[in-house]
Amino acid sequence: MLGLKLPTDLRWAHMAERDLHALLTDHAWCEHKAAANALSLINRYPQHTEMVDELARIAQEEIAHFGQVLQKVVARGWTLGPERKDDYVNEVLDFVRKEGSAEERLVDRLLFAAMIEARSCERFKLLTETMKDEDLRTFYRDLMVSEANHYAVFIGFARQYGGRVDVDARWKAFLEHEAGVVARYGEAPTMHG
Repeated sequence: MLGLKLPTDLRWAHMAERDLHALLTDHAWCEHKAAANALSLINRYPQHTEMVDELARIAQEEIAHFGQVLQKVVARGWTLGPERKDDYVNEVLDFVRKEGSAEERLVDRLLFAAMIEARSCERFKLLTETMKDEDLRTFYRDLMVSEANHYAVFIGFARQYGGRVDVDARWKAFLEHEAGVVARYGEAPTMHG
């Protein structure tokens, strides 16, 4: 369904489980950024009422996920660490068109969001298959379903509002670009590290 060209190496999941504090802290901030991205799309495209309504729901869900991850951090006796720069996300974002028609730019922003959700979904699935911690396995299974739904929403709105843009061709280009990006990661116990 997701179409990702390069699966996450199993070694990443084992590394992440060995440093749950780093994983959970980074994951919390990823949820925070996902909420901010949904709000940013609302700010840029308020004329698309149906999309705005759905993005408001996604932003609420993402900030709720932030709170849930924070609870996992605190339950383990840790504090939330500082936000870090996410080089993976920034490299995927570099592929988003800054020029072109309004439709092309909107499609790219939506496909960027879909790509981040797709990779997160794939990584959550891997964590559900490898983690020894039953609580976290269940937690990541629930989040995996949520990320898959968000991915579908973003792809759907790209198709709905894409006009003359060949969304499928552009999605394939995003998948190729992302495969080149993600190949350079997997060395850190962070969501995209």
